[in-house]
Amino acid sequence: MTGFDESAQAMSLVVFIAVATIVLLLCVLAGPDRDNLEEFYTGYSNLAPLRNGLAIAGDYLSAATVLSTTGVIALTGHDGLVLVVSTVLSLVLLMFLLAEPLRNAGRFTLGDVLARRSPGRAVRITACTVTLVALVPFMAVQLAGSGNLLAFILGFDSSGFRTGAIAAVGTVMISYAAIGGMRSTALIQIMKTVTLLGAGLLISVLILDRFHWDTGALLAAAARRSGAGDAYLRAGLQYGGNDLDMISSELTVVLGAACLPHIIMRMSAVNSARAVRRSLSWAVSAVVLVCVFLTVIGFGAAALVGHSAVSAGGSQGSSAILQVSSVVAGGGRTGALIATTMTTAIFLTLLASVAGMTLACANSLAHDLFAHGLARTDRPTPAPRTEIMTAQGAAIGVGVLATVLAVVARHWNVQALAVFSFCVGASALAPALVYSLFWRRFTRAGLLCTLIVGTTGVVVLMSGTNLISGTPGAVFPDVDANWFPYTTTGLVSIPVGFLAGWLGTVLGRRPAAEERRRYEQVEPWILAGAPPATRQ
Repeated sequence: MTGFDESAQAMSLVVFIAVATIVLLLCVLAGPDRDNLEEFYTGYSNLAPLRNGLAIAGDYLSAATVLSTTGVIALTGHDGLVLVVSTVLSLVLLMFLLAEPLRNAGRFTLGDVLARRSPGRAVRITACTVTLVALVPFMAVQLAGSGNLLAFILGFDSSGFRTGAIAAVGTVMISYAAIGGMRSTALIQIMKTVTLLGAGLLISVLILDRFHWDTGALLAAAARRSGAGDAYLRAGLQYGGNDLDMISSELTVVLGAACLPHIIMRMSAVNSARAVRRSLSWAVSAVVLVCVFLTVIGFGAAALVGHSAVSAGGSQGSSAILQVSSVVAGGGRTGALIATTMTTAIFLTLLASVAGMTLACANSLAHDLFAHGLARTDRPTPAPRTEIMTAQGAAIGVGVLATVLAVVARHWNVQALAVFSFCVGASALAPALVYSLFWRRFTRAGLLCTLIVGTTGVVVLMSGTNLISGTPGAVFPDVDANWFPYTTTGLVSIPVGFLAGWLGTVLGRRPAAEERRRYEQVEPWILAGAPPATRQ
């Protein structure tokens, strides 16, 4: 089941328990005041750019991204490398296009960003719904992966152990999000990013040393053991030569990855536009370094572990990073320590990823739905203590929901859930943000159409992809309802999302002039941070 020896397994288990306990203690110590919304939601927006940048990188590099990227590179070579470039490019687009307007327009949640331009209960409720639709499946992916990975690391292969591991990780991450708020989850993300950088550097150095620092020899060995020969280093292996499928997948990653709500939430954790620029600079640097390390590790897995073993290790080669770590670590105490370094980084990645998404969902439920969406206009807004307690209760509810979904989905190819989340980000959230921040004529009707039609389009189109049925690796392999020709929906659903926003604006009943005047009042603040003409 695992390439780790007993000493590495024992050391990993001890470190896992210690890390989970220490991080929980830090969350309690750094937890927010129960009467201060600003502290709970943003940590007073006083994170230094370096720390916030590392936290953004931690949120951005989910466990699914780290594990699947390494596995895809190990299995498909060139196509996996294109995925790495798309992952970095998405964050770069966020830095240059959306970061400052998001920081200026937002307060706590995605709903705050959208309601700044189009206030109203319908906008808040829809934003909260899309947040949950985008993030809960992604959380389930991380949790389902935690059961498989802990089973791989510790040498257990029973269904009961996997279920117990999912439940344990779910309980821990609920505690982190409910107790700690933004400041504590930022601390977890920083620890994760630093540990992942260190572990990635260590394993990359060991892999390159195996090939005497000759990258040509590494690539040649990877191609030789990939089972695909020279095709491994050429485009088309992953998508069978379907260029449109590759374009659809990469476009989905580029537009969707950085527009997910838990990433948007991080833009409010600093106190100025200059600080958010510097934060994104640090975040992009950290993500680039991690992606370079993952690329080396992916090719190293192909060269040292081989295609058959990587494929047998899990869906999309998700265990490749651990398999190659066990190979290069060797035996003895030194080998156990090296292996434990990487397993600890993966464990922290799992905890941090789910905790950040849980907090984003809980904040949206408490702030967008409870405090604004469902609140009666003739009553005062809930007290800060009440809203914070609601967010903590929502974190428990969302965490339990994601844990149950992960237990149900642990036998599936959970790649479908991850792809679904990215498609919602690219098809509903990206058009809504671009229109809301930059198009003067954009109306509330257009915003609602973008969110609803974009999300619905993804749901409908995903049902016909080969990730759901019609292939051995699909969620339902024995059913053949594969009518959509691409793996992801982006090539169709992204234009549909943008078109829906335009049609909703053009055909909506509310006069566009009224919406334009409202936007012009807040435009200086959103785009440049200048005081608005009239206070909203």
